[in-house]
Amino acid sequence: MLAVAEGFSVVWLIILVGWFVGRRRLLGDNAPQVLSRLSFFVASPALLLETLSKADLKQVFSEPLLVAAVSAVFTGLVFLLISRFWLKRSLSEALLSAMSSSIVNAANLGIPIAAYVLGDAALIAPVLIFQLAFYTPCYLLVLDATTSGHRATPGRILLQVFRNPMILGTLAGLVLAASGWRLPSLLAEPVHLIGGAAIPAILIAFGMSLGTSKPLSAADGRRTDTLLATGFKLVLHPVAAYLLGHFVLGMSGAALFAVVVAAALPSAQNVYVVAQRYLVGVTVAKDTVLATTVLAIPAMFAVAVLLG
Repeated sequence: MLAVAEGFSVVWLIILVGWFVGRRRLLGDNAPQVLSRLSFFVASPALLLETLSKADLKQVFSEPLLVAAVSAVFTGLVFLLISRFWLKRSLSEALLSAMSSSIVNAANLGIPIAAYVLGDAALIAPVLIFQLAFYTPCYLLVLDATTSGHRATPGRILLQVFRNPMILGTLAGLVLAASGWRLPSLLAEPVHLIGGAAIPAILIAFGMSLGTSKPLSAADGRRTDTLLATGFKLVLHPVAAYLLGHFVLGMSGAALFAVVVAAALPSAQNVYVVAQRYLVGVTVAKDTVLATTVLAIPAMFAVAVLLG
């Protein structure tokens, strides 16, 4: 678990840099939005293209992928219904909250944890591929439709696909992976360098946002949403993964431990980037990412003890 703590420490140090930059106003008042847009429109699509182009697509059809998909969809759908019909949030805000409760930080935390705790970085690949190739793009399509003010006809959905850079990066990466093609070095190197800016930009923008508001503030009117999303992410999501993996698919031992740990990862910072992009659900996204990133270590210790 020392490796888990080390992985989280790296993330928190970069967030702390962002907080310091934001407090000193070194980059101006609009810097968090600019960095988020840089990540959404430029860096993240490059990272998605590079990551997915090297993926082994056979893992898409593995049992861990099924666990990752069903547990995430179940958790997100339950929270969406609660947010929409009990908390009375708009559809777009409920969608962002559902993302906060069910999309895990599979890249900059999931990869090191899979490598150092589970012993194989490839174990996080099914989660990463499901989220990047299917789950997140589905949310983006619906958010495009709900925030644009237009009815989601097939033509508009197709147009939104070709206007959304993260979906385009995902599709391009999957095409390369399926075909076995590789980008020429003249293109691959710039894509690699630009994609390398995605995670630092996300974390620094997130850190800067922490200096502008107090987490879990009652004045924001979203404390209940954040607490529920945090509980869903760190409790319901891994419990759903355990029940499906153990009782439905018959998984046990290290394989079961791996899928439950993956489900117990904190909310992805990409959710905050999406919230900034669509200007909805920003408070819940920011506070849920913060709370789950703090509480994920004890949650993983609990998983290790319960399944040990």
